[in-house]
Amino acid sequence: MKIGITIGDVNGIGPEVIIKALTDERILDHFTPIIYGSSKVMSYHKNIVKESTMQFHHISEANRAAQKKINVLNCWEDNVNISLGKVTEEGGRYAKLAIEKAAQDLKAGLIDGLVTAPINKAAMKLANFGHAGHTEYFETIFGSQGLMLMVSDHLRVGLVTNHLPISEVTAAITKERILKKIKVFEESLRVDFGVDKPTIAVLGLNPHAGDEGAIGDQEEKIIRPAVIELKKSGLMVYGPYPADGFFGSAQYKKFDGVLAMYHDQGLVALKSLSFGDGINFTAGIKGIRTSPDHGTAYDIAGLNQADPSSMRRALFLAKDLIKSRSDYYAFRVNSLDKKQRPSDSEEEDEILEDA
Repeated sequence: MKIGITIGDVNGIGPEVIIKALTDERILDHFTPIIYGSSKVMSYHKNIVKESTMQFHHISEANRAAQKKINVLNCWEDNVNISLGKVTEEGGRYAKLAIEKAAQDLKAGLIDGLVTAPINKAAMKLANFGHAGHTEYFETIFGSQGLMLMVSDHLRVGLVTNHLPISEVTAAITKERILKKIKVFEESLRVDFGVDKPTIAVLGLNPHAGDEGAIGDQEEKIIRPAVIELKKSGLMVYGPYPADGFFGSAQYKKFDGVLAMYHDQGLVALKSLSFGDGINFTAGIKGIRTSPDHGTAYDIAGLNQADPSSMRRALFLAKDLIKSRSDYYAFRVNSLDKKQRPSDSEEEDEILEDA
């Protein structure tokens, strides 16, 4: 199994957490990593992680990756001016090159999954990336509407809208959009997470979920009709629920997934409950793509202080999702006996616990 890893912003902590996450050589028993970026940049950051004795295997194409080695696929030959902790056009440009090459290989099936290190949106804008974030980019590449899904051990939160200003959220909340997002969510819970009959809670948009129209009518006119329609089609969808009470009373524990209307409504709750353990997964596209739940952390870039645990979890989640999706199509679509999603091996648990 080959898992690609994009280098992210070279001025941030992405390269550092990649190096630290791959330091445990037992990881190489589980998959073959391919870092999309630059050997020179990775060597620069390896010097920051002073305790690392990691050796890189340099390649020019994914099909040249060596098993039991940490492969670096060089996406450029330029000498990069690294400005740790700063937003620069170069930081965005080289992150973009790595993403584009990795996405091409993922779509072509040259890698089985992809983990993306964090990028900075301001730097990406300077580099004319043209997308609000990774999720929107991969939706375009694969030609399908995906779902930004944050995953932790006990909670899965999907978003109806991703990286939109609050002033634009209300107009983006439509019945059609909610229907599409819930269908993607339900399919992903079955195919990627092995949940036979997933239950999904849908949050309201307004305080108190509109309070029966007293504080906004989107719940009564848009969200509830979408929920009712999906229930009639046989899906186990419930809501809309007021977000504060829903999370405050731990109702989320009763559901396999939670659909939030906008970014902070869902992610503030998830990160409060699972910071460091949450992983970003783009559901609904043909390729498997995950990422850690943190950003470029410019304030600690170059200080050897970055925690690699979220990157490590993103790698193992990608591995598990690749296996789970493969099992689903190999066994369930062919009407064979149900096969449960495999749990992490004892060694995998040890790697995560030792981190």
